[in-house]
Amino acid sequence: MADIDSSSPASRPSGIRTLVLGAIGVVYGDIGTSPLYAFREAAKSAGTDPGAVYGVLSLILWALIIIVTLKYVLLLLRADNKGEGGILSLMALAQKATGRKFGAVFFMGLAGAALFYGDAAITPAISVLSAVEGLSLVTPAFDRYILPLSITIIIVLFLIQKRGTRKVSTVFGPVTAVWFLAIAATGMIHIVRNPAILGAVNPFHAIAFLVHHSGMSLAVLGAVFLAVTGAEALYADLGHFGRRPIRLAWLWLVFPCLALNYLGQGAFILAHPEGLENPFYLMAPGWALLPLVLLATAATIIASQAVITGAFSLTKQAIHMGLLPRLEIRQTSAEHEGQIYMPMVNALLLSAVLFLSLVFRTSAALASAYGIAVTGTMVITTMLFYVIVRYIWHKRRALAMALVMPFILIETIFLLANLQKFLDGGFAPVAFAAFLCLLMVTWVRGTQHLYQQAHRTTVLLSDLLEILDREQPARVPGTAVFMTSDPLKAPVALMQNLKHNRIIHERNIVLTVVTTHTPRVGDEQRSIVEPLTSHFTRIILIFGYAETPDVPRALQLIRKEGLSLHLSDMSFFLGRRSIVPSSAHGLQEGLARAWQETAAPPEKKHPFRRRRPGFAHPGLPEWQDHLYVAMAHMAVSATEFFSIPRNQVVEMGTQMVV
Repeated sequence: MADIDSSSPASRPSGIRTLVLGAIGVVYGDIGTSPLYAFREAAKSAGTDPGAVYGVLSLILWALIIIVTLKYVLLLLRADNKGEGGILSLMALAQKATGRKFGAVFFMGLAGAALFYGDAAITPAISVLSAVEGLSLVTPAFDRYILPLSITIIIVLFLIQKRGTRKVSTVFGPVTAVWFLAIAATGMIHIVRNPAILGAVNPFHAIAFLVHHSGMSLAVLGAVFLAVTGAEALYADLGHFGRRPIRLAWLWLVFPCLALNYLGQGAFILAHPEGLENPFYLMAPGWALLPLVLLATAATIIASQAVITGAFSLTKQAIHMGLLPRLEIRQTSAEHEGQIYMPMVNALLLSAVLFLSLVFRTSAALASAYGIAVTGTMVITTMLFYVIVRYIWHKRRALAMALVMPFILIETIFLLANLQKFLDGGFAPVAFAAFLCLLMVTWVRGTQHLYQQAHRTTVLLSDLLEILDREQPARVPGTAVFMTSDPLKAPVALMQNLKHNRIIHERNIVLTVVTTHTPRVGDEQRSIVEPLTSHFTRIILIFGYAETPDVPRALQLIRKEGLSLHLSDMSFFLGRRSIVPSSAHGLQEGLARAWQETAAPPEKKHPFRRRRPGFAHPGLPEWQDHLYVAMAHMAVSATEFFSIPRNQVVEMGTQMVV
């Protein structure tokens, strides 16, 4: 278990207030806007009699206490991966603990990441719609403008992403802090009028409601769960703010304000059952309604902004872990590496959000689609957390099970409750997540197959160096850098250069870039340098999965083994693959040629033999071939991804069949 370094900003008293304020704006934006719709949807299912209201309030409060406070704030924040959090960080940590790259942990990580994207598509839609719907209470004339105005806000929100979030994020914390204080104040007004509502904190009311209303309990629980959506952000944003600021923000501001608002909504409904249509807005004083709508709109924009940037960060991690093709990543801040913009992800996410907004049209309709993705992610997170407790914290199996089983039980009940709404809209995030999971599995399988196919015809680098030592080809001045994924094999670009140009440089570097299970790597651990001959050096550059790989900078930092490299003297030779599906090129012919060149007999295949699970089987189904090729065409070149100067790159093309 890794702790935040004592020298980090999160540990210095001078920076703790700034980090707490930032955490309020970024981490708690999503869960902070849940009062707009969570109690309303639960009360609609339960009714407005006192027993139902007290039961719903008790369920909401104890869901916040058990899931958010106990699981995320007190336990999961301790399971950081060198200070980083999030579902893929947890997967990487669990993979390292079990020593297995593929398997149940891998697939759970894939599914959790895919479900997060489903959540990211719904959050902007439901948050903005629920906030703008308050305008209809100001005057009914706004009714027909709610959807167009919401769509306009969503489009503008996504369009400004390319400008970066640094300037906007400076107001996130203060605005969200004002939002929490405002919703606490509106709740307090009605708590003062009916102090007995504080009795809803007693868990007896939650238990009694579930016992006496068993027929509707699953439907109510599905709506109650809306109150804890956004809890995953506590763990996902751990690396940005640190454990202590996130905890302080929750315990001292966010949770008390949420509790006061929910209790206030309950007291209001007991006094005004007719206000169930929109208790959040109706319980505010008349003079405060329009300012509250404007503040809610700002808060939902901030919540949506945080989810979008979270999708960027998750995609970046997935790319470095080899789960997705290399997509364009733009740094939007010179000071903060984590502030990035990804055009492709932004466009796809915008399309999904607009589609959901136009199909469902209201926040009430979207509420049915919201819970499945979030509950699924939470269940997977808890399962991965068990691996951490068992194999990294080295707790006995019985103790580890006792620690996670209460969360598994509660979250599974919530998942079953939300699955009831599958046909009412819950299918949307599930379908979206399933498609993304398919893309990631296709990319992993296709990439591994290409890797195996390419290395059937390559020679060992040591064998090639022996040949070069004997034949002594013509040498030209300068430094040639040949990038390869396998440091033991001769790079394809090197072989192509020798074949076509029949020359070699005075200094040659065989370069491999690897990504570790840790989020970041220090400069002193960045490289492994191994001199091979007087003219060849093997270098391995190591980057964390949360870093942006800058190969030229990393090479210039190397001062090992007397090696001093200058960017102006380097030429980068890259192998550029042209990938075609097997149906267009003939997969069997390509494999046959590969076997002939390596003098290896092909494996006999039984027509009815089942493939072993995993990724080691040859080829992909034809439909998956085309999907992989389409994804490969979306990828940016290695030149851009590794920040290599274009005017110093020589690409050697090869065609491969997937």
